[in-house]
Amino acid sequence: MADERRPSTRSAAGAALLPGAAGPALLPGAARASLLPGAPGRALSRRAALAGLAALGLAACGRTAPARAAGARVVSLSPSTTEAVYAIGAGAALVGRSRYCDYPPEVLRLPSVGGYADPSIEAIIALSPTLVVGARGPAGPALDESLRAHGIATCFPDTESLAQIEDMLAELGRRLDAAPGAEQAIGRIRARRRAVEQAAGARGAPRVRAALLYDTSPLFVAGPGSFPDELIRLAGGENVITRGGAYPSISVEQLLALDPDVLLDGTSSGDDMRGASSLAALRDAPGWRSLRAVREGRLRPLNTEVVLRPGPRIGDGLAAVARALHGDALALPDDAVVPPSPGGAGLAAPLPGTEAP
Repeated sequence: MADERRPSTRSAAGAALLPGAAGPALLPGAARASLLPGAPGRALSRRAALAGLAALGLAACGRTAPARAAGARVVSLSPSTTEAVYAIGAGAALVGRSRYCDYPPEVLRLPSVGGYADPSIEAIIALSPTLVVGARGPAGPALDESLRAHGIATCFPDTESLAQIEDMLAELGRRLDAAPGAEQAIGRIRARRRAVEQAAGARGAPRVRAALLYDTSPLFVAGPGSFPDELIRLAGGENVITRGGAYPSISVEQLLALDPDVLLDGTSSGDDMRGASSLAALRDAPGWRSLRAVREGRLRPLNTEVVLRPGPRIGDGLAAVARALHGDALALPDDAVVPPSPGGAGLAAPLPGTEAP
């Protein structure tokens, strides 16, 4: 799932959508924690996640001495940090996870300590961790303070940009004696970024005006200062949402006035963020059917687990955004292409004047 940053983002923008946090991650960073965990049940509340992101700042890593790999015991409270620990080669140190952590599959064998918004301090302490990582989330600074009061080191890094995601990987590498693995994970992100930027630049076409939607009731979108906003730009797009903060809520009327060329659909439901899209269900609804992108078949579904989770697979997420923006007109190397979510019709509809030869 994406990080818990999305408004349910489901993450809150999926639990895993929110930033850093899990959620299908969701909202970016903490929001991405899955977007935002918070809602009852396995699905996260996107609105809760977005609200949490707007209200809270993310904590930096605590100043406690690094947990060394030999005796490290790590509990991760967000999907993005769980992926990061595995990506740098320190997965053996993980002893606990949030209920939204689902990748890689072996993490599901670990005990859950709760969600992004409602982690159990008692469950965490029972695992005797030397380090707890994740996103700050709705629990606020109280969680960080409580853990450190028990002598447990913490690390809740910002992950609202590719640079911050790379910093998060480097910091975990330092703390877990896995610097070489962190360097490799960062190198993979940078290689994907170069491939996407070169492919998008080679097209020589105007930037595609786009909006990335996390939820539809109310309508939450990716705004300036969010890492999805950066992904759109790096992929050769222009985010039509230019005000209101990183994850603002707007009306359908406002979206109509902005008239994006493409709608990037990050509203899928389900624990893995690959279920039914709430946006696709509105194609024929009043207001929505008047959107040019909907009328002309440019509603592009995203694999939100990859795109909206600010972790080591963000390079794949960037490639997925690029393909969603440009369709088959974009020539990406095979290893830089990420398929859309299952059932993702819509890539066959190119932008006017950009049909591939």
